[in-house]
Amino acid sequence: MTRIRLHNDDLGYDTNCFVCEQSNAAGLKIPFFHDDDRDVVTAEFSLPDAFSGAPTMLHGGVVLAVLDEAMAWACIAIGRQWAVTSTTSTDFHRAIYVDKPHVVVAEVVEQTDSEIRTAARISNLKGVVRAEATATFTALGEAQLKRAVGESGETIDASMRLD
Repeated sequence: MTRIRLHNDDLGYDTNCFVCEQSNAAGLKIPFFHDDDRDVVTAEFSLPDAFSGAPTMLHGGVVLAVLDEAMAWACIAIGRQWAVTSTTSTDFHRAIYVDKPHVVVAEVVEQTDSEIRTAARISNLKGVVRAEATATFTALGEAQLKRAVGESGETIDASMRLD
């Protein structure tokens, strides 16, 4: 298995992402990887009770943020497109507990020039699925990308751009 660490720094622009940015003191700091053998994005995480909703359980909004971030990285790493979430749907099957290790896995299900459909799931280390999501992302065109990241977007790897 070849796992490639996904870094915001490699993309040529500054970010303060709540889910993945390691320098965001208030964030989750979850590192994501592209498993290019399986063509999925993965991350292992265990979050403290600062992110709880109900006692001992992760807040549902935090769970949604982790799923959304994994699917967004799938758009970038697998779909080779910059995109934003346009619709999403999540099923919560079981509680996701604070201070317990979990794994999120995301994939691209279908892709067109303008949309990317994705799926993601969070499981415990025994493989029991705790939550699943699907989402449709709208691909950003070159003009939208420049507005989103500013002129510093010129340093973004050309393989990540829409033409």
